[in-house]
Amino acid sequence: MPNQLIFWDYLVFAFYLVIIVSYGYWIYKKKKKNEANSTKNFFLAEGSLTWWAIGASIIASNISAEQFIGMSGDGFFAGIAVAIYEWLGAAVLILVAIFLMPVYIKNRIYTMPQFLTMRYNEQVALIMSIFWLFLYVFVNLTSILYLGALAINGLLGGAYFHEIMMVLALFAIFITLGGMKVIGYTDAIQVAVLIIGGLATTYMALTIVSQNFGLGKNAFAGFNVLLQQAPDHFHLMFKKPTAGAPQEYVDKYLILPAFGMYAAGQWISNLNYWGCNQYITQRALGADLKTARTGILFASLLKILMPVIVMLPGIIAYVLYKNGMLPAMEGQNKDAAYASILTFLPAGLKGLAVAALTAAIVASLAGKANSISTIFTMDVYKKYLNKRADEERMVRTGRIAVVVAMLLSIAFTWNDLLGISGEGGYTFVQKYSSFISPGVLATFLLGMFWKRTSGAAAVVGILTGFAASIFFNQLAVPLLGPETWLYSAFKNSEGVYEIPFFICLGWSFFTTVLVMIGVSLAGPKISPKAFSLDKAMFKLEPSTIILSITTILLLSVIYARFW
Repeated sequence: MPNQLIFWDYLVFAFYLVIIVSYGYWIYKKKKKNEANSTKNFFLAEGSLTWWAIGASIIASNISAEQFIGMSGDGFFAGIAVAIYEWLGAAVLILVAIFLMPVYIKNRIYTMPQFLTMRYNEQVALIMSIFWLFLYVFVNLTSILYLGALAINGLLGGAYFHEIMMVLALFAIFITLGGMKVIGYTDAIQVAVLIIGGLATTYMALTIVSQNFGLGKNAFAGFNVLLQQAPDHFHLMFKKPTAGAPQEYVDKYLILPAFGMYAAGQWISNLNYWGCNQYITQRALGADLKTARTGILFASLLKILMPVIVMLPGIIAYVLYKNGMLPAMEGQNKDAAYASILTFLPAGLKGLAVAALTAAIVASLAGKANSISTIFTMDVYKKYLNKRADEERMVRTGRIAVVVAMLLSIAFTWNDLLGISGEGGYTFVQKYSSFISPGVLATFLLGMFWKRTSGAAAVVGILTGFAASIFFNQLAVPLLGPETWLYSAFKNSEGVYEIPFFICLGWSFFTTVLVMIGVSLAGPKISPKAFSLDKAMFKLEPSTIILSITTILLLSVIYARFW
C-alpha cells in the first residue's frame, strides 16, 4: 500500500505535535521545583486538576488504539452491539461518582493497593500490585502500542511499524515524565483533538458512503444507507445461537453474548475498570469530592459520544467493503477497518484524523505508564525495596519505572509476542483483563460495603477469582462438557468449543463472592479495619443530580431506538 499522507497532512499533524509538546513543557516549567519533586504532585497533581481536566483526562486515557482500531474492527464484524462497552460504561461512571469516590476520598486513598492495605493488609496489596503491574505492562501497554503502530503504519505505506512504535513510546515518555499535572492538562487538548478529529472523520466517511450510493454529499443520507445495507449491524444484542446458526453469528455471540453480557459480565467488567482501576481513578483521587464527581460525570457524558467516533467507522467500512468500494481492506483482518476508512479522507483532514488517533494513543500510554509508575514506586519500592527513600528519590524512581515499563512493552510488541493480532485487538484486551476482574471487584465492593469482610477473605477472593477465570475459560469444557446448566459452549471459527468470556466473567465473580462471604463468616462480625460509612458521604449536589439524569435520559433514548 502506498503512503497515504501528503504535505498538508504532515503539516496538520506537525501543528498538533508542536501544540502538545509546547503546552506540556509550559505546564511543567510553571510548576515550582519543590512541587516537581513531590510524590503527591508527580503522581496525583493533588488538588490542581479542575473538573473539566479530570473528565477530559479520563476519556483521553480510556479512548486509545484499542478503541479506534479494535472497536472499529468489532464494529466492522458485529456492529452497534459493541457500543455496549461505551454506553454501559457511561452508566457505570455515575455509580462510581456517587458511591465509590466518597469512600476513596474520605479515606484519602491515592492508590488502589493503598486501599487494600488500609482495608485488609499488606499481603493483599502486594498480590494485587503484582497482578496490576503485569496486566498494565503486558496487556494494556502492549495492545495500545501494537494497534496504534498498526493503524498509522498502514497510512504510511506499511513499512514503518517499528519506527512508529518507537516514536509513540518516546512521545508518551516525554509527557509522562512531567507528572500527572502535565498529563491531566495536555489530556484536555488531546481529548479535544480526539473528538474534533474523530467526528470529522466519521462525518466525512458518511458523506463518502452517500456519494458512492449516488446521494450526494450528505452525512445523514450516508447513515440511512448504513441502516439499509447492514440492518444486522444495528442490533444491541445477539441472542443465543440455535442449531445450524452460521459460524459468523456464533463468533459474534462468543464476544457479545446477549443475556450473559447484560446480566452480569459487562457490569462486572465496567465496574472493575472504572471503579477499581488505578489507571482511571488516579485522575480524581487528588481532588475534593465535588470536583472529582463533576469530572467523572463529565466523562460519563462524553462516553455517550464515543461510539460515533470509534465504532461507527467500522460499520461504514463494512458497508463499503461489502459493496466492493473499499479495496484497502482486501486480505486484511477486521482491525484494518479504521485505517482503511482514513485512506478516503481528503488532504489535511487525513492529517487531523492521524492526529486524533495519535492523541488517543499517546494519552493512554502516558496515563497507563503513570499508573504503573505510581503503583511500583509507592506500593512496591517504598514499602519493600527502600523504606527510607525521600520524596526526590521516589520521583526519580517513578520516572525510571516509566521508561522501563515502556521498554518492556516495546519488547513484547515488537513481534506481537502476545498474539494480539490473532483474535482482534479489542477482544484481546477485554478477554485477558477479565481474568483478574472478578477477584478485584469482589474484594473492593465487599471491602467497602460489608464490614465483616476479612483480610483472609480478600486473599482467598483474589486467588479464587483468578483460578475461577482460568477454570471457566480454559478447563470447564474439557472437564464438564460443552453444555451444562452453568453454560453453553459453542465452536469458534477454529473448531474449538468456547464459553463466551463475559459468561465466564459472571460465573467467576459470583463464585468469588460466595467464597469470600463464606471465609468472612468464619471471622469476627466486624473487621477491625472496616471503613466507617455515613449518609453524609453520599449526599448529592444539585449539579451531580442534573448531570446524572441527563446521561440516563440520553442512554434511554439510544436504547429505545436500537434495542
